[in-house]
Amino acid sequence: GVMVPCDRIVEEARTTGADVVGLSGLITPSLDEMAHVARELERAGLEAPLLIGGATTSRQHTAVKIAPHYRNPTVHVLDASRAVGVVSSLLAPEQRAAFDEANRREQDDLRELYRQRQSRPLLPYEQARRRRVEIDWAASDLPKPAFVGRRVLDDVPLADLVPYVDWTFLFHAWELRGRHPEILNHPEMGKAARELFANAQELLREIVDGRLLRARGVYGFWPAAGDGDDVVLWTDASRGHELARFHMLRQQETKHDEQKVYRSLADYVAPEDSGREDWVGAFAVTAGLGLDELVARFERDHDDYRAIMAKALADRLAEAFAERLHEQARRDWGYGLAETFAPEELLEERFRGIRPAFGYPACPDHSEKDTLFRILDAPSLGITLTESWAMLPAASVSGIYLGNAAARYFAVGRLNVDQVEAWARRKGVSVKQAERLLAPNLAYDPD
Repeated sequence: GVMVPCDRIVEEARTTGADVVGLSGLITPSLDEMAHVARELERAGLEAPLLIGGATTSRQHTAVKIAPHYRNPTVHVLDASRAVGVVSSLLAPEQRAAFDEANRREQDDLRELYRQRQSRPLLPYEQARRRRVEIDWAASDLPKPAFVGRRVLDDVPLADLVPYVDWTFLFHAWELRGRHPEILNHPEMGKAARELFANAQELLREIVDGRLLRARGVYGFWPAAGDGDDVVLWTDASRGHELARFHMLRQQETKHDEQKVYRSLADYVAPEDSGREDWVGAFAVTAGLGLDELVARFERDHDDYRAIMAKALADRLAEAFAERLHEQARRDWGYGLAETFAPEELLEERFRGIRPAFGYPACPDHSEKDTLFRILDAPSLGITLTESWAMLPAASVSGIYLGNAAARYFAVGRLNVDQVEAWARRKGVSVKQAERLLAPNLAYDPD
């Protein structure tokens, strides 16, 4: 991934005589780095098979962007539990050739599917901008938040977050696919799910009662306006000094219905020329303070199961914190004062407004987190960014709040060079740097 320098990976593989090299990518900047590592492994003349895994990876990306750079077997594995069978096949002399041949055939098929998708037309950027989401700003309800600026939530009781936990994703972490609570009674997976859930509840009680993790957060609101495909934030209600600017992206993949719109998150913020005042919120939360020490304690006791469980619970608590804080933000914004949703209804997102996170489909560029963390001063709470914009502690969530009633989630999808060049100019970076930042979304080969 991006947390270990490429030259160290290559050197360790060479000096240890590694049988297999594994790369894991949790955020999208990892994807481009993995292709770089594959090229360097090839240049170094190594023979070890390469395994690709992690949350942002896929079979198609591995086939299209990584495997062509390395002559030896390059295999995508969904998660660590699947790696055992793959490694067994790769290291067994009687199985390796057949396994490698089947993997290469599948990757050829995936590359052909990718080529077909890439051939689908994209709308020119200027045309996509003209077909933006149209909102009647004169008739829009644009309530003013109760405060402007940031507020810190220090040492939030973990017990307050537990009712907001979405347990479904805990089971996904153990490859138990199904929704909670239905999965607990599943005819095949129910027994394992109930055992896992019981273990999770036991450790959660221990964490909550012993205050073994700490949760901190920050959120705020600022006067804002849409400026083309940018969202501008001002320091105060006078709107005289620009505080920050988020550079959004717009859909370009051709839609057959002529009435279809091509969305950008900037569409959901009133433009200056609308004559209306609007606001945007932002947040960053963590439930991972103290997690490293807790995991180290379990690992010293050779209790890997509870070490992994602690990480999974910290992730769930961080997401729960984000859900609970969004509820508070909607109330502070005014439009959520009448909400009466139960926590399980909140998970179904029946409320008004969205909280998109940078690096996700509607705003896939991670580097915008630099601006987000600056206006929130998130590092003062112990929430920091790596050079590749991964959040530390890992059990952290951040993003912006858009309160417009029309706001919805979507995927930006593929981008053509005309939008990438325009985005680079707005952002003040080179086109080459923009292409690296947006690599997973490019509809063309920069080379």
